[in-house]
Formats: sequence, C-alpha cells, structure tokens
Amino acid sequence: MYIGRFVVVGPKVGAYRVSSRSFPNREIVRRGDETLTVGPTDDAEPTDNPYVSYNCVRIAGGDRRRAAVLGNGSHVDPIAEKYDRGYPARDALAEALLALDYEKDDYDTPRVAGVVDGNAGYVGIVRRDALLVREVDEPHLVATYEEDEPRPFEFEPNTAVAAARTAYGLDYEHAVCAAGVHVGDDSTGFGIENSDE
Repeated sequence: MYIGRFVVVGPKVGAYRVSSRSFPNREIVRRGDETLTVGPTDDAEPTDNPYVSYNCVRIAGGDRRRAAVLGNGSHVDPIAEKYDRGYPARDALAEALLALDYEKDDYDTPRVAGVVDGNAGYVGIVRRDALLVREVDEPHLVATYEEDEPRPFEFEPNTAVAAARTAYGLDYEHAVCAAGVHVGDDSTGFGIENSDE
C-alpha cells in the first residue's frame, strides 16, 4: 500500500519517512547540530517544485524544554520557532498547520507533523477537510494518503538510528529515505536512513 510521506510520533522517539512515486531521488542530510533536511540527490532531475526540499526535523526548545519537530514540509520551521518562543507543542502544531494549510498541488497533499519530547508526543495533520492535533502517550502514525488520521501504531525502537531504520523498512511502498529522533533527559539524537540505490 502507498501512504506517501508519514510521521510516527511517541514520547521520546519519533520518525519521518519520505515515500514518493514522483520524486524518488532524494536524501536526508544533517545540517549542523539541530536540523535534518530533505533534498535532491546529485543525480536527481532539476525541478522547481517547492515541496521537494525542506527541513524535515528540527530540534526546538533549548535545554529547558528540549523537543524534536518532524514533518513533511516547510511547516517544520514555524512549528519549531513557535515552540522555541514558549508555545505549548499542541498550539505550535495547530497554529502552523492552520496557517500553511494543505499543499496546493495536484493532490491537495496534507501536511503531517509531530513534536516529540521526553514525556509526551503530539501529532497533527491538516487536510483539505480537517485539522487534527492530538497529544499521544504511545506511538501514533499519520500519513499524507490512506492513513490520514492519527492512529496508534506499533513502533518500538528506542534509539534515533533504530527509529530511522524501522521507519524506512516498514511495509509501505516507495521508500526513499527516513529520519529518526530520540529525545532524552540530557540529549537528543538523530538517525538517517537513505536509499542505497
């Protein structure tokens, strides 16, 4: 089954996966200590599509309330910025998703996002017909297609690297790359899984 791009969000651990039929030549790269970015590989065809490159993970909140923001587009940055300014995770998600709305492409692609901290997770989606944001105490998945309402999801990795590998290996079609995060009491870790093809 093809569900497109998705996030899995829980307390402490989360993951984001790019699944794509249209733009498979992408990878995730680390930019500094606090950002992971999706972008085209060296052999990708040039495109002016604004939805191909974006920050997919940002660390937010500083040492006081450290969290990771994950998502499938340009909304990741304003969510992280609102969280940095002291917004509760739920409000940062809701406000940024509502402001940017679903993607105005041929498919009205929803925007999916999550916030992972050491104690809770928050997951959200904005579709053409709804804005849904939920606090979760167990892993939940939400995707751009088919699985477009947050639901409990069995996801048990306990490191960022394992989260990225697990998300990449899930039995959904057209895996391109994946990112994982782990938010602990004193540190935050990243994991990246890119296609070898």
